[in-house]
This record gives sequence, structure tokens and C-alpha cells, in this order.
Amino acid sequence: MREIIFDTETTGFDPRTGDRLVEIGCIELVDRRETGITFHGYFNPERDMPAGAEAIHGLSIQFLSDKPLFASRVDELMEFLGDAPLVAHNAAFDFGFVNAELARAGRPALDMARMCCTVQMARKLHPGAKHSLDALCTRYGIDRSHRVKHGALLDAELLAHLYIEMTGGRQIGLGLAATPAAGPAITVVSAAPRADAPPFREPRPHMASTAERARHAEFVAGLNQPLWLDTV
Repeated sequence: MREIIFDTETTGFDPRTGDRLVEIGCIELVDRRETGITFHGYFNPERDMPAGAEAIHGLSIQFLSDKPLFASRVDELMEFLGDAPLVAHNAAFDFGFVNAELARAGRPALDMARMCCTVQMARKLHPGAKHSLDALCTRYGIDRSHRVKHGALLDAELLAHLYIEMTGGRQIGLGLAATPAAGPAITVVSAAPRADAPPFREPRPHMASTAERARHAEFVAGLNQPLWLDTV
């Protein structure tokens, strides 16, 4: 099964108010294993870069000013994504920005049915815990020491490792050999009964006798309105 892990960087939080996508990083997984095939792109947002956003990802408008527009690479991106499920952390955010850029480019939106959100997965697996990418990497022992600032491809790589751990970890793909290796023959020898063993006794019957059932019925008849006989 082919899946795409992806992350985006943007100029802000809401594409409906003019914020734009400035970076996307995608990692290909096949059967929960990284193939080494990636897609990465920086894009000119055609607007300024708020200081708060630049502080998070370090992408200045000076750096992005000579980068291509999203529309110029949309075919390449769509070909890479194909029809694979798309995995992202807080996926609705990333889908919202990609779909806004697709709309600007006159392309159909990504189907939300393809979306897999690792934040939602984490909430089910670890209710009440922190679900940020940093916190989950710490929980699963994923090294993020090289993550000084957010970066789409770097965060997608960390998320790929996290997603693999959250969906079965390194045990995925391990299986038993179809034909077990032949080993030395083992002869089972019945042990002789011990001399001091107690004599064998037949199992005691546990069914109540006719006399015991009659005494029980007589006892129940003498009870004062037992609850299990209440027919009201």
C-alpha cells in the first residue's frame, strides 16, 4: 500500500483571509516503509511574510521571492500524490491550504476522504496527553535534535517515523518463515508412574441427587416471598 506523509509551511493560519502556502514536503511510504522518494517545494506566496510565521519556519520573503508559484509545479505535485492516502499532523490545516492553492490554480480539491490525521490517531491512543509533533516524538523515542525550526520536509520525515511507530512500529512486515527450518528430532518418552504417587480416583459426580433436590425445593418453599419467585 502506497501512502504519502506530508507537511506544509504557510504565511499564517487561515487561507480564507489571504494566508498562503510557502513550502510542502512529501515522503512516500510503501507498506509502511520509506522508499526514499520525496517531493519538496518552496513557493512564492506573492505577499509579505508576517514576523510571527517567519519566526516559526525561518522562511523570509527575500528567500521566497525567486521561488516558483504553486501553479507552476501543481502538475508535478499531483502526479507525485497520485491517489494515495495522505497523512498529515493536524491534517485539516494542511488540506485547507493545499486545496486553497489548488482552487487558485483552477484544479479540483483533494478529496477529504483521503485524509489521515495523526493528531486524531494520537488522541485515541493517548487520551489526555500532549499531541504536538515534538511531544509525540519524545513519547516514541524519535530523535528530533536536528529540528531547530519547522520545515516541511523535515517535519514530514519525523511524521513518517512517528506514523510508522503509531501503526505498529518496526514489527510491521516481520513474518514467520513459510517453512520452518528442520530441527533435530525429539523423542517423547512417557514417564513411569512414581512409586509414592497417590492412588487414582474416578472423578466425583457433581449432579445433585433426587433426595438433595427434594430437600432444596422444601427449603425454598419455606422462604418468605423470595425475589426470584416474584412474578409482579
